[in-house]
Amino acid sequence: MADTAATTHEPSKYDRLIAAAQKATPAVTIVAHPCDETSLRGALEAAEYRLIVPVLIGPEAKIRGVAAASGLDLREHEIIDVPHSHAAAAKAVALIREGRGDLLMKGSLHTDELMREVTASATGLRTERRISHVFVMDVPRHADTLFITDAAINIFPDLDVKRDIVQNAIDLWVTIGLGQPRVAIVSAVETVTTKIPSTIEAAALCKMAERGQITGGLLDGPLAFDNAISPEAAEIKGLTSPVAGRAQIIVVPDLEAGNMLAKNLTFLAGADAAGIVLGARVPIVLTSRADSVRSRLASCAVATLYAAARRQLVQVVA
Repeated sequence: MADTAATTHEPSKYDRLIAAAQKATPAVTIVAHPCDETSLRGALEAAEYRLIVPVLIGPEAKIRGVAAASGLDLREHEIIDVPHSHAAAAKAVALIREGRGDLLMKGSLHTDELMREVTASATGLRTERRISHVFVMDVPRHADTLFITDAAINIFPDLDVKRDIVQNAIDLWVTIGLGQPRVAIVSAVETVTTKIPSTIEAAALCKMAERGQITGGLLDGPLAFDNAISPEAAEIKGLTSPVAGRAQIIVVPDLEAGNMLAKNLTFLAGADAAGIVLGARVPIVLTSRADSVRSRLASCAVATLYAAARRQLVQVVA
């Protein structure tokens, strides 16, 4: 059993999320094509931390070969044999549709290959909500967990899609027990101008929140990144709102901006970036070969907390 204590004296934001998730029932997690060491080890480590119960989908001989070469123990884990990555993605989604899993987790197949099955109109996992991605960032010397969305799924979202992106992120923040989030709709500037369309959409999203079309969070925008995150920058610009300078969720104009922002924080500020996809029937854990162990565990922890809260809600409604 892995040691659940933090490796540092002061528990990090990720350590607290992992500890909270360990109090919930481990989520049955359908792992699509864990056929390299990184993806297989990530799933098994999350199982050791009592975050998930993995069901491994892929070519059984290949999975066992990776495990043997990497010194990983598969004796307690179910393997469902399929011939290749495309079949693994299709089978994983089918098992979720059959109610056999609480989470879906990406293995060593390409994200597009998995998401193609997830978004298939007849056999996928779509809901009325647009699917979107949230980076859950642990930034050193920054007090709050920081969400960045959407930096992985929707390339150039329109206003309706952005509404779902915002609501997905708020729902995640609230559901995993972080309280009411402060949401910044960011652009290059904090003033509304027709020369930068994202500023107009930011203002529209804030009005949508006022009218109840977005619920659960405090919104402000447009805000530039500096005056969204820095109280000093917000004060210099004369911005007074509950969000300015204290944002916890950063909603970016498009995927390019979000992806660059998340990677800048990772590689220049030493941040860890966990990732989860929302808006489907179940949360989807997207891992990368570049992810640290803590990031992979945090992704599973966040998804498990979200799935556990949703199960409780269904039980209450029933």
